[in-house]
Amino acid sequence: MTVRSEGRASRLRSASGGTDRLDLRARHERLVFARVRTSQDRFADAITAFAGTMGFVYVHAVWFAVWIALNLRLFGAAAVFDPYPFGLLTMIVSLEAIFLSTFVMVSQNRQAVRENVRADLDFETNLRAEIWAVHTGKALGLNPQEIEQHVQEIIKQSRSALESGSDVPPVAPDAL
Repeated sequence: MTVRSEGRASRLRSASGGTDRLDLRARHERLVFARVRTSQDRFADAITAFAGTMGFVYVHAVWFAVWIALNLRLFGAAAVFDPYPFGLLTMIVSLEAIFLSTFVMVSQNRQAVRENVRADLDFETNLRAEIWAVHTGKALGLNPQEIEQHVQEIIKQSRSALESGSDVPPVAPDAL
């Protein structure tokens, strides 16, 4: 069975070449996002994920402590390679900060793309549900315009209750 998906409901074709049928399965945002991720994106995400942990902080605390101890002659004068004021350490830390901030920005851009994918999928799901609801309502003999007017009134009441800051729930269950 082959699945072709271009962002909408796709058609499934059986292996025997039989009749096509509509694929109405919901797409998951993680799967859609995983298809567009490159190895560079995975690398940047991995670095950012590690840089945001306490392990990263501990590694750096130990690294700085050893560096400073070596260069303050605590292990003898022969171990000094970056005397006070630690110019090499300062340069390395500055470069690391530049690269880490770049990786963080790349990951933030990736998150923005992911949020857009999620919003698109949410929109598709909501639109699909609304179309099905309208068709179901019509099959039951309900007037879509009358229901939409009722929905708009409830939305207006809900917004007004939220803006007034009252403790009353935005939508009374009996209003539905």
